[in-house]
Amino acid sequence: MKVVQSLIKSLKKTSAYNPEVQVAPACVLWPDKERQWESAIGLIQESLPELLVLGAYEPKARKGPAIWLRCVLAGRIDEVLVASGSKPILYLPGVSRQDLRAVENCPQELKPLAELQYRGVIWSQANAKDWTILAFLKSDTGGLGLDVSQDQDTKEAMTLALDRLLDLDCKTLNDKRLDKDFFNNLLTGGDPIRDLLQWLDQEETFKTFRTPAQWKAFVEVSKSQFGFNPQKLGVLAGAVKLATQEGVWKAVWDRYCEAPKRYPKIPLQIRKCKAPDDTIFWTSSEESFAAWPQWNDTQEKLLREALNSISHLPAHEARNRLSELEKTHGKRRNTVWADLGECQLARALEHLATLAELTKNNLAAGKVEDLQKGYMDWGWKVDHALMKSLESVDTTGDSQAVSAAIQSVYFPWAEESAKHLQKILNRKKYPGGNCETAKVPAYAGKTCVLFVDGLRFDLGRRLSEILKSQGLEVVEEPAWAALPSVTATAKPAVSPVRDKIRGVEGNIDFEPAVAETKQSLKGGYHLKKLLTDSGWTILDGNSAESSEMKAWCEFGDIDSEGHNRGIKLAKQVPNLLNEIAERIRGILAWGWQSVHVVTDHGWILAPGGLPKIPISSDLTESQWGRCASIKTGAMTDLPQLPWYWNKDHSFALAPGINCFKAGQEYAHGGLSLQECLTLSLKVRDAATSQRSDSFRVTDLSWKGLRCTIVIEGEFKGLTADIRKDAGDEDSSIVVSKKPVKENGTCSVVVEDESLEGSKAFVMLIDDQGNLAAQVETVVGGEKS
Repeated sequence: MKVVQSLIKSLKKTSAYNPEVQVAPACVLWPDKERQWESAIGLIQESLPELLVLGAYEPKARKGPAIWLRCVLAGRIDEVLVASGSKPILYLPGVSRQDLRAVENCPQELKPLAELQYRGVIWSQANAKDWTILAFLKSDTGGLGLDVSQDQDTKEAMTLALDRLLDLDCKTLNDKRLDKDFFNNLLTGGDPIRDLLQWLDQEETFKTFRTPAQWKAFVEVSKSQFGFNPQKLGVLAGAVKLATQEGVWKAVWDRYCEAPKRYPKIPLQIRKCKAPDDTIFWTSSEESFAAWPQWNDTQEKLLREALNSISHLPAHEARNRLSELEKTHGKRRNTVWADLGECQLARALEHLATLAELTKNNLAAGKVEDLQKGYMDWGWKVDHALMKSLESVDTTGDSQAVSAAIQSVYFPWAEESAKHLQKILNRKKYPGGNCETAKVPAYAGKTCVLFVDGLRFDLGRRLSEILKSQGLEVVEEPAWAALPSVTATAKPAVSPVRDKIRGVEGNIDFEPAVAETKQSLKGGYHLKKLLTDSGWTILDGNSAESSEMKAWCEFGDIDSEGHNRGIKLAKQVPNLLNEIAERIRGILAWGWQSVHVVTDHGWILAPGGLPKIPISSDLTESQWGRCASIKTGAMTDLPQLPWYWNKDHSFALAPGINCFKAGQEYAHGGLSLQECLTLSLKVRDAATSQRSDSFRVTDLSWKGLRCTIVIEGEFKGLTADIRKDAGDEDSSIVVSKKPVKENGTCSVVVEDESLEGSKAFVMLIDDQGNLAAQVETVVGGEKS
């Protein structure tokens, strides 16, 4: 039972009488000299319609002067009637029992009610005193018998919190000590730490959106529980208390750390305050200072300076220094400032430390098979750590500091592995072969080959993990890019029509041509024509319309973003990979059984630019960052390798990780594991692929607008539908979907006659709602 219900029960009980010896009372009088109950009368009236109030004339609120109350009792006021069987209860704010008894001295406005003390009854304590809030809560006789403090602060607090007090369940109060803190917390919502944090964040706005009673309660709770008067001391004094975390303020700080983004202005408030004037504060990495954003700012500054200084160290010393910095600054990733994005260098340091640890290992030994295995096992993680470290920072200053560290530990490692790869490979040993030795893979079933320009090995691994996390089945297969590792050469080499392409003599741009007609593939038109002539559907834009044919699709902007943005590519990679994953899911949703993700080449990302090696323009017909076409008869000491599309045409290679152009942070075309060893992905919907392999559609026939499907195999639980658009469930055109019968047949009827002759898709859906199979058809059947 709620407190308000107990109060009402007590009021009604007052009008009880013995009809054998008493006359029924005319009403119940509720005097309240101190007006303690007045603020809650509206709430009480909601459950007690017979409650009338002495006051200004407001009939809708069942309120009026004494004479009006007498008229209501007499049944003369039609708009305010008391239900039969209920006794009117008259609440008299500002009036005491004694005021009514002294009839001769009774105020004129009360005199119409004076005689009711004889015809009615008064709601009062056993000692004939008026019921106060404290008395009702505390009294064992007629009250609730609760443990209530009797000091003045508690009395004021309970009066302010009366509305909320009345709504409480009496049982929840039995074992509590009801003091000022209880009532103030009740008024403020019962979460003083939250309120204090909101006040620190919102300042005057916090007070504006609270009633005077709520504000007063908040102040009293803060004084009582935190030893702090917000009204007198102000927000900045509170911000200092929060940052110093003394005593009970440690709990406030801990709560803030749980969800700091809820209070976005608190860091600004602390920054306005004077931080401790102590050298240790500014230089120590101890977390005892972690509540001050100024301390974190200083730690980030010290880390920035330390990273910049690493660029002058030998690789082994730089790696050791990064490990030391990680021990000092790594713990800041667990602070509130990391959650707020203000520890970007500390976050980048996690990946730089990984970079330092991994590059202690050597990829400059063994055969090409050893290099491939090493890069696939762990070497790719070096490039992944480099990308993640750059992804972690936003500002130019932070990016420069991260770049300085990368240059010291990554450049030597990448240079050594590239030189070793270049040393052990010759014309006969390159794993990527050439157009004469490479075989066109056999693509089975309804397959879409998705070409992504510049999907480097480490990005391929990241894409694979994204797809697996979304429930897709992914098979990874390493692949070597065609040489030189530029799009003009390597893209046609991963197409399903590579056997129809060759390199013509005199081509200086490494752009192959159609073998039969010698038409250049530059611009893409003739490559697409080769594909369509060979039975491949070209999916453009975001289309994914399924057919019985295989499809070729180009998607993703990794390479162009790299050329345009340099090291800023790292910040774009998460979005780029998510877009590619979304495209793959869309293709599968349209009914393709598998998506084969292929790419042309990788790339080297070098903060600050790859080291430049000069090459005379007199020697070259054309040049990229990492490769060049040498003029006929020209002599050069640079290593040369045969062109993938024509082994009689060679190109010059920039040794190591050097570049023919200055300042290039993103480059490809050379010979390194980062540029040449890539990852192909075969992606399938696990549920769909398993189910579609267990049955097959053996016949599909039309009679008018009725389509009959015959299925063999594990068809239990399948339902048939026909759609205009395979990937859109809302485009269903049948009267109703039908389950496949026990004999393996199913018939569905198209509702709209105007659709006859139009293309549609028969969809077979399993009992989990997954697409199990899809067959293209023509509504009504093909017309002869």
